[in-house]
Amino acid sequence: MREDRDNHQIRPVSIDTTFNRYAEGSALISFGHTRVLCTASVENKQPPFLRGTEQGWVTAEYGMLPRATHTRGNREAARGKQGGRTVEIQRLIGRSLRAVVDLDKLGPRTIALDCDVLQADGGTRTAAITGAWVALRIAINRLLEDGEIEVDPVRGQVAAISCGFVQGQALVDLQYSEDSQAEMDANFVMTPEGGVIEVQATAEQEPVSWNEFMQLKQLADEAIQQLAELQRAAVARA
Repeated sequence: MREDRDNHQIRPVSIDTTFNRYAEGSALISFGHTRVLCTASVENKQPPFLRGTEQGWVTAEYGMLPRATHTRGNREAARGKQGGRTVEIQRLIGRSLRAVVDLDKLGPRTIALDCDVLQADGGTRTAAITGAWVALRIAINRLLEDGEIEVDPVRGQVAAISCGFVQGQALVDLQYSEDSQAEMDANFVMTPEGGVIEVQATAEQEPVSWNEFMQLKQLADEAIQQLAELQRAAVARA
């Protein structure tokens, strides 16, 4: 069905860790035409609910530039509040990264991950999670090198990928033209060891059997392995 790649192939992925010279960690990640800039900022403060403890925090913000899509969208700041989709995605990113960080070992500080979509062609949340881990890893490596923390708080990797059924075929890493017509689409947030952090899945037309769903899970497993290798290589180059 696909003209440019097989159903089990992800789009070309690149991760540039030199894009931002000021942030403690950064990654400009591209999944095909989807491009997301992820920066990690280390702040020596805690959210109010953690004050008086030695626990750290990892949080995320997500946004799309006005011309990230085919037509210009208004900045959410101009409207005075974030949309529901934005809030849902940035909470997902934060949960995903906290799942692989020991917050007690991080100490009384916050790492804020800003994920800004420069160009959108499907899979912006999965690209944001995958790139945010790279930015987070680089920022924590800097803390370790500077002696700010003594024990690595990162317990492992996390990456994310979309899968779905389009015209009855199981596809991995959906671009917008595929996602918009999918009978079912799912976002898998996983570790390369096969651990599942979160799965978001919706059947748009008819229910999907567990056997069919497991076809998507198998595609996701393979894709996460590939993304994990790309993440490690990007961190090594930073």
